[in-house]
Amino acid sequence: MGITFRKETFRDDYTFRNSPEHIRRFPFPFNEDSYMYAVNIEPHVVGPKGSVLENLIDVDEHYVAEMQDRALVLAEDPLRCQSLPHMTLAGWDLLELLMEQQALGYPEHFTLERNGDRWRWINRPLGIDDTFTFGDTSTLPYGPMEYITRQSQGDFCILDQRDGNLWMDAGMVTTQADWSLDFDIGMNFFEWHAPVPLAHEKGIFTRALKFLTNIQQGKPARRLNWTMTINPRLDTSPENYHKWGPDRATVTPENVGQKVHLRVELQSFWRLPRSNAIVFPIRCYLIKMDELVTQPKWARRLHRVIRDLPEELATYKGLTRYRPTLVEWLSKLDDGRPTSPGFGPD
Repeated sequence: MGITFRKETFRDDYTFRNSPEHIRRFPFPFNEDSYMYAVNIEPHVVGPKGSVLENLIDVDEHYVAEMQDRALVLAEDPLRCQSLPHMTLAGWDLLELLMEQQALGYPEHFTLERNGDRWRWINRPLGIDDTFTFGDTSTLPYGPMEYITRQSQGDFCILDQRDGNLWMDAGMVTTQADWSLDFDIGMNFFEWHAPVPLAHEKGIFTRALKFLTNIQQGKPARRLNWTMTINPRLDTSPENYHKWGPDRATVTPENVGQKVHLRVELQSFWRLPRSNAIVFPIRCYLIKMDELVTQPKWARRLHRVIRDLPEELATYKGLTRYRPTLVEWLSKLDDGRPTSPGFGPD
């Protein structure tokens, strides 16, 4: 049974919605009633059927709409996709990884046929049927990284490993939470994480880098990250801050449920076979408050997390302006009962 893809928008009239089934599979990021940065990395293995972890690369009901939004972003700003010259081989590695995973997980929608270096890729949702020579960029309409990431949900950063560090030397980034690929391209791991408060003092990034540089091929890892967004806008980039930044001042007690969205990133880390680079897919999921609170456990827990969030983290995540309004709204849905263990709804 195939996926039913929604016709929706992430800008202008904001028709994005989650189906009831998709609400329950949302990757809620809090397994307890408080939050602090941690090295919350675990093996990226297949999870329960019906969850976002059922396949290692997730494709869902928002796929077609997200790819249409990506095309709009790239038409406005081609620098959202960049690859330094030495990263072409890593781009081919990524193309192979994403084609294999999408064809494996969703054979009704994607097909990969290989005859030596002659490959055929069929993407039915987007109406693509291309034959190309693996390793020959001239046989594709774009470079290999751009070609496949125009057809894959989430952002992708390819990190070159050298000198005991990771360097962001290629990426497709159109759904980011207020950071810029054009600014970060060529930076190392500590440089691009410099703005994050509290975590450096706790040694979190030193431990994370040690873990990531030791990732082995065939043993990917993952973590969840989160922030909040006003309106279901995927592109919350610094380049477009003038479009989405002022939205933070529009939240009222009457529109919290519709406007405020929890934005969760399922981040995974994969060692690529030929280039030895690491690819860092950052898959963004959005859910508005009215949808989230249909799960009472999540409503209670989110109230406690946002209420007790350290001020530095609230400021970094851009919540300060509307946080009191959100906490007051959520408090009415918190009956004080204990929440059950784990991330999933009751």
